[in-house]
Amino acid sequence: MLRDEVLALLKAREGKPLSGEEMSRALGVSRAAVWKAMESLRDEGYVISSAPRRGYALESSPDKLSAGELAGALAGRRVGRALVCLETVDSTNDEVKRRALAGAADGLAVVAERQTGGRGRRGRSFVSPAGQGLYLSVLLRPRCPLEEVSALTAWTAVAVCSAVERVCGVRPGIKWPNDVILDGRKLCGILTELELEAETAALRHVVVGVGINLTQTAADFGPEVAPVAVSLAQALGRAPRRAEMAAAVLVALDELYAAFPAERAAWLERYRADCLTLGRTVRLLRAGGEEEAFAEAVDDTFALVVRRADGSREAVSSGEVSVRGLLGYV
Repeated sequence: MLRDEVLALLKAREGKPLSGEEMSRALGVSRAAVWKAMESLRDEGYVISSAPRRGYALESSPDKLSAGELAGALAGRRVGRALVCLETVDSTNDEVKRRALAGAADGLAVVAERQTGGRGRRGRSFVSPAGQGLYLSVLLRPRCPLEEVSALTAWTAVAVCSAVERVCGVRPGIKWPNDVILDGRKLCGILTELELEAETAALRHVVVGVGINLTQTAADFGPEVAPVAVSLAQALGRAPRRAEMAAAVLVALDELYAAFPAERAAWLERYRADCLTLGRTVRLLRAGGEEEAFAEAVDDTFALVVRRADGSREAVSSGEVSVRGLLGYV
């Protein structure tokens, strides 16, 4: 859309004026079309000053998600080079899957203001109110053995921690395997889904979904979720603009994709440093019941190594793990 292209030009100037003639030349449209796009942006809450012989300057922006808001940060990157911003969607993961089946390009990113059917691991619902969180998914087509792909969820948790640190100056931790934790409560959920060829079981694509709580209050979460969830506004007393957070997450995912899987050792080291589960008593939840153990290590496959009371050890690669001191487990 022309409004997104105009917005991207204004943001690239970082508050310095840009004339309508320069924009019309750069975009190959009339000055009247530029003016209409400018008025559309003003109607959406963008404060744009104008002066004769100087042009237009972006003074301030509303907290909105759009291609124009994100274009500058994503220029030249593989993740986000195709970007779709939606008001409402059932699930950003499902939207990416639909577009993948239709031939969408590697690196496609879908960002939504609101999800009506957001979900997490094991089919749990993920509440996604409009304007209060960041909900995005990306399409990846990695060329690597299938057994490597299972680690993408853990890599993504590290990438989200890095994005939050860049924007907010504080680094969250990770509850194994992929919950991003701040102040002992869940800040972000991650859902990774694979699509395989029916006949050969070869990997077709991976969809990585991220949902970050930004401005929710305890009342927004509700009595059941509030004790185990946290937003950046609650933890820090403020929340970044959603476009700023979205750009940081997409950039971090692009860095992940460029490194995957060749730089496994470096990302494993970062995961271990971020993992809050290590050194704590954990409760393993299985079909046959519950069992307490001590979380000793994360092995080279990102599995959690636990030690039982009798001294025996096990590498846990899947399942539910409660961690004492996190998410209400005491």
